[in-house]
Amino acid sequence: MTQEQRWTVDQIPDQTERVIVVTGANSGLGLATTRALARQGAHVILAVRDEGKGHRAVAEITAEQPAACLEVRHLDLADLDSVRAFADQLHTDHARLDVLVNNAGVMAPPRSLSAQGHELQFACNHLGHFALTGLLLDLLTVGRDPRVVTVSSINHRQGRIHFDDVAGERSYSPMAFYNQSKFANSVFGRELHRRLIAVGSPVRSLLAHPGYTATNLQTSAPVGLWRVVLGRMGNPLFAQTADDGALPQLYAATDPNAESGQFIGPDGLAELRGGPTRVQLSPAAADAGTGRRLWELSEHLTDVRFVFPTPG
Repeated sequence: MTQEQRWTVDQIPDQTERVIVVTGANSGLGLATTRALARQGAHVILAVRDEGKGHRAVAEITAEQPAACLEVRHLDLADLDSVRAFADQLHTDHARLDVLVNNAGVMAPPRSLSAQGHELQFACNHLGHFALTGLLLDLLTVGRDPRVVTVSSINHRQGRIHFDDVAGERSYSPMAFYNQSKFANSVFGRELHRRLIAVGSPVRSLLAHPGYTATNLQTSAPVGLWRVVLGRMGNPLFAQTADDGALPQLYAATDPNAESGQFIGPDGLAELRGGPTRVQLSPAAADAGTGRRLWELSEHLTDVRFVFPTPG
């Protein structure tokens, strides 16, 4: 695809009356995604850990788009009780969900544990999104052109699941366990696709990654050397903007040609920058055996069992 042919936000179809949840919607890729979807008429639910930041994001968007249809809801993906409370309230207030964008994440913190005792990056980036998707699957099944978009990373190709030490109790490296969480995102998105297809579900499961994008993820989450390295590498001389980085997940969430099971990333050199195009998962992430093993582990750690209803 040439530069002139690249997909842009101007090609997002009308999203009027579509209900979309974006996790981590108050900054970076999530904010860019929310802004673009709201501009096309979507009702966007900003699922955020800090509600104050969520309301400031809404004020920023509505200053540009007074008619934007937005709501802020608390969601701490690292706390499975919060995930359940969010899902319960969404069932009370909405009869359907059209798109779930699993966008939020943390990157390279010192080793710490979630409320349920799981390693923080695995808990927030993977387990929280796994549980959220399972708890909202019935609302998605009755949605209009329903989709789950899980945001992974180029780094998934350097990751693996430390099945014998998933919480990093014996050995922990901030970036190795970030890569584990992004690998888990990729494995989950593909395994979810397999399971949806097997039951004839209308829900599509797609993966996306932003390439190398300048967001606050690199500068606010890591500590020490990683903060310096990632912060400098996130300089606009090297990284694209959040608006550009959000294009793959926006394409996956909205474009009629996006198919379940696809992985969407930038079309530039080494997938670091550029317009959205179909890219390849690592063979390890696409492995069905790894998918089943991670699924079973995730069910055990979250106590969430997916029920795959088919359309009535």
